[in-house]
Amino acid sequence: MIISKTFSQVFSYMNVQLFNSLLLRRECCSSSNGEFLKAGLQELEQWCKTTGEYAGTSWEELKWIRQAVGFLVLHQKSNKSLEEITDEICPDLNVTQVYRIGTMFWDDKYGTHGLSPDVIAKMRIMTNEDSINFPNSSFLMDDDSSIPFSVEDLSRSLLEISSSDVEVPQLLRQNSEFNFLVQNMD
Repeated sequence: MIISKTFSQVFSYMNVQLFNSLLLRRECCSSSNGEFLKAGLQELEQWCKTTGEYAGTSWEELKWIRQAVGFLVLHQKSNKSLEEITDEICPDLNVTQVYRIGTMFWDDKYGTHGLSPDVIAKMRIMTNEDSINFPNSSFLMDDDSSIPFSVEDLSRSLLEISSSDVEVPQLLRQNSEFNFLVQNMD
C-alpha cells in the first residue's frame, strides 16, 4: 500500500510539472512535443499495466496531462466545437486551461491550424468571465507533496504474523534467558 501511494504521488508530481510546463511555455505546445509526450505516456501506461499491484491507481494521476496531450495530437482541431473539446477531449480541464493551450498551440510538423476563431472567441469570453468571478484563480495546477493514506489503509495492508511462524535464532535458543521464546514455539 505504501509503495502504491508513493507511485501515485510521483505520478501526481509528474502530472503537475508536465501540465504546468505546457501552460507556461509555448514551445511545449507543439504537435511534435505532443507526440513525444504521448509516446512517453504510452510507456508509462504499459508499465502500470504490468506492475498492477504496485502502480495501483497511479495512471489516474496523469489524467490532466493525458487530456492536454490528447488535445495537442488531435487532428483537425479547427473542426471541433467548444462542447466537443470541453466535454469529450478535455473534460477535466477548465476553459482557461484549454484556452491557454489552444492559443499557444502551433503545428510544427504539418502546418495545420489550431482551433477555429469562433471557438477561441467563445473561450476568451468564458475566460474573462471566470477572471471577474474568480479573481484569484490560476490556470496552473497546484503541487501537493503529501502522500495521503489513512490508518485503515495501513492496517489493511499489514499481514497477520503469528509468533509460531517466527523461528528463534540458534544463539537465542542456547541462552537460558530466552527459554520463554522456545517454550512459546513448542
